[in-house]
Amino acid sequence: MSRYFPAAAECGRHTIFGCVNIRTYAGEHMQLSLVDIPAEGVVDWHSHANEQMGMMISGTATFHVGDETRDLGPGDFYVIPGNVKHKVVPVGGPGQALDVFYPVREEYK
Repeated sequence: MSRYFPAAAECGRHTIFGCVNIRTYAGEHMQLSLVDIPAEGVVDWHSHANEQMGMMISGTATFHVGDETRDLGPGDFYVIPGNVKHKVVPVGGPGQALDVFYPVREEYK
């Protein structure tokens, strides 16, 4: 086990919103979450106290954040302040995104 290079076995693995798989790893203050959204998956409307930002890795998805909507593709960034409702829907196939949370979401460790 490495202090600086976590192995896949050390990551949290969760299924959210019925069919969206996430792999997570938390440091002392921040957390990464690799999100795999299948073509038929939806990250439905929700909010949380944690600040969230991230980047689309692959595919295209429609992000609904507060009262704004935008289609994002690979390399596009997003910022979701704490307690702002948001939803993500893949467009034309599966998508993958990398989320960063502050503070750590204990339920996803």
